[in-house]
Amino acid sequence: MSDPIFFKQPEPVTLGQIAEWAGADIERGDPALVISGVGPVEEAIAGTLVFFDNTAYLDKLTSTEAAAVLVAAKHKGKVPDSAAVLVCKEPYRSWALVLAKLYPEAMVPATKGVAAISERAIVDPSAALEAGVIVEAGAVIAAGVEIGSGTVVRANAVIAEGVRIGRDCVVGANASVQHAIIGNKVYLHPGVCVGQDGFGYAMGPGGHIKVPQIGRVIIQDNVEIGANTTVDRGANRDTVIGEGTKIDNQVQIGHNVVIGRHCVIVSQVGISGSATLEDYVAIGGQSGVRGHVTIGMGAQIAAVSVVSEDIPAGGRYGGAPAKPVKQWFREMAMLRKLAERGNAT
Repeated sequence: MSDPIFFKQPEPVTLGQIAEWAGADIERGDPALVISGVGPVEEAIAGTLVFFDNTAYLDKLTSTEAAAVLVAAKHKGKVPDSAAVLVCKEPYRSWALVLAKLYPEAMVPATKGVAAISERAIVDPSAALEAGVIVEAGAVIAAGVEIGSGTVVRANAVIAEGVRIGRDCVVGANASVQHAIIGNKVYLHPGVCVGQDGFGYAMGPGGHIKVPQIGRVIIQDNVEIGANTTVDRGANRDTVIGEGTKIDNQVQIGHNVVIGRHCVIVSQVGISGSATLEDYVAIGGQSGVRGHVTIGMGAQIAAVSVVSEDIPAGGRYGGAPAKPVKQWFREMAMLRKLAERGNAT
């Protein structure tokens, strides 16, 4: 079996160019030094660039064979004498900037060798697609849809009637979008479902009556939503995802949820209906958020937590139910001591 290379090896660049892209200072090394590739710090070979920002890999840093290292000033003394040193404030962010220059196709995989609109796609005559839209085989574009230039609709995706999608977006393979207005530069990964019914029933002993969900989903610019995530449309108002928010795979967002700008939501989080996340909230994986609560601006929720009450702005909470992390850590320490005492007896 052949060993395919999915991302083309970049052309060699100089250390000086890397420093410019990364916003880094060359602490040691020749700006004309040629960098031929990138790699992990523990597997680097001659000519490669690596980054370091996690002390768990400190022993790997001290023995790396990399040609150059992106590193914070506090760790520059640990870089071997054989490697050039690029000092930056946030090595991981600088690394991201460099990779985006070297591997632009990894940001949004390119569509190659297809016509603008595949002969095997189904596009309703009333749909309005600006010049430069790409629709791959098997995709379905329904009546009244509007799609901006530079947007790619990948294979077997379904865009339902009346949906609006802005410019330079990607709708991943097998994704489904309905009852939605989507801004510019939005990336929906494969299998994302947007705008389906929220989970709404008037429950009772004689059976459960379905409540029609008559809202929409509004997704603002520069949002990225991971594979197989679901975003329900609003019940009686809109579900909203704010500008710049990044959502991981397999997240469930219920009806009427409002997510602010530049939030980060990690895999397998569930957000119940009518919850509100203000700007810059971060939620760790496998956490749950109860309906109708508000998580304040900049708050952070640890993984595997349950948010059952409002969280103040800037709060750091964890546990089930979620509580301030200092309190949570104290309680866990006390439980550990009680368990150890019980074992001792």
